[in-house]
Amino acid sequence: MEVALNNSQKFLSKIATNDGHGENSPYFDGWKAYDTNPYHPQNNPTGVIQMGLAENQLCFDLIQEWIEKHPEASICTPEGGFDFREIAIFQDYHGLPKFRMAIANFMSRVRGSRVRFDPNRIVMSGGATGAHETVAFCLANPGEAFLVPTPYYPGFDRDLRWRTGVELLPVVCGSWNNFKVSLAALEEAYEKAKESNIKVKGLLITNPSNPLGTFFDKETLKTLVTFVNDKNIHLICDEIYAGTVTKDNEFISIAEILEESPTICNHDLIHIVYSLSKDMGFPGFRVGIIYSYNDTVVSIARKMSSFGLVSTQTQHMIASMLSDDDFVENFINESRNRLANRHDLFTRELAQVGISSLKSNAGLFFWMDLRRFLKDATFESEMTFWRIIINEIKLNVSPGSSFHCSEPGWFRVCFANMDDETVTIAVRRIKSFVLKNKLFEIKTKSKKQCWQNNLHLKLSSRRLEDIMSPQYSPLNSPLVRAQT
Repeated sequence: MEVALNNSQKFLSKIATNDGHGENSPYFDGWKAYDTNPYHPQNNPTGVIQMGLAENQLCFDLIQEWIEKHPEASICTPEGGFDFREIAIFQDYHGLPKFRMAIANFMSRVRGSRVRFDPNRIVMSGGATGAHETVAFCLANPGEAFLVPTPYYPGFDRDLRWRTGVELLPVVCGSWNNFKVSLAALEEAYEKAKESNIKVKGLLITNPSNPLGTFFDKETLKTLVTFVNDKNIHLICDEIYAGTVTKDNEFISIAEILEESPTICNHDLIHIVYSLSKDMGFPGFRVGIIYSYNDTVVSIARKMSSFGLVSTQTQHMIASMLSDDDFVENFINESRNRLANRHDLFTRELAQVGISSLKSNAGLFFWMDLRRFLKDATFESEMTFWRIIINEIKLNVSPGSSFHCSEPGWFRVCFANMDDETVTIAVRRIKSFVLKNKLFEIKTKSKKQCWQNNLHLKLSSRRLEDIMSPQYSPLNSPLVRAQT
């Protein structure tokens, strides 16, 4: 969509001046509200607490400990400086061989070592954002589309659409089946696209889901693979939260489906996007990965990666860290335990005041159900209540409408980007708000009941007076008079 241009924009490109970045979304408005009034325990204790950012900060002590024990992993230390020249001049877009090997092994480890990844298929990119855009450039032309089950990550509108011209078409899911993707919903979305003369080039899924915190079971994944194979379209699997599943034997990667059932589909149609932003908590390192089973996509994506490579200094350190098997094993297990404990703490505390959420055990967030707080079941009411959450409760949680949710009243709550003290404050604010509203409801109901009782007494007295009064005799009724 084009926006009104000021004088300084008139000589710029359409991509530069449109609103494709999506910053006008409530998802980003919440970040801005936090940025203007950020919570700080001493300097600003009444500020907004950031619960709209899916960052994993629960295991940085483990990272810090490893770095202190391995100064040679950095080329900027005396212990690692002997590698400085070699690392500084390396610019091959294939990436350091040891980096690709370490990433492939780590991807396997977070998936329970039930599947192996070929280092030669590892393509680097500037975070998952760059990876998604590169895949979109490889698979679709401007005006063509990907189907995406709702609700989905708001950044996809930017990552896959802004510069590529590709469209995203919703596959509508809802609470009636816990937001699970059905074949009927897929077929309906596909047929709607055909009726609108939009060519569908693929299906994009997030597994585990952002914002739901759930993941696909084996049968559903097989259904999705069969669907794309029948339609001869691509399947892009965003698996950046694979390591956040609290029990590793429960999560199933699309790679496992292909290994277990090699003939289930044309493997050229399957592509995985991964990163270290969520599982390791390294969003600033911009380590994005494309893993495609299509040789041509691997080749073209690698050439395109020149526009967003991971620095060799980062590759060098990550390769050293992820090659330490003992560290990786301990980190994965401890991260899962801490995420599970934080998730259970939040959902348990909120359940005590009657706030429920979708059952989940993955991701850095949960899907909170606040439908009962809305004035009515509309997205306008959702936004009104969201503003109360931002301005009065002082929490930045993301409204479901920004995730293209089909039902108003759902909110994503991030829980892994804060310390224990901030968690306590956030929970206290939510509980306080709910309890105040309950007291208000009780008082309102009490006043209403009292008014109704008084009205009942007044009406009863009036009826008695009416009966005793001659002017209200049934015989004086116009109907009786007309009949007589």
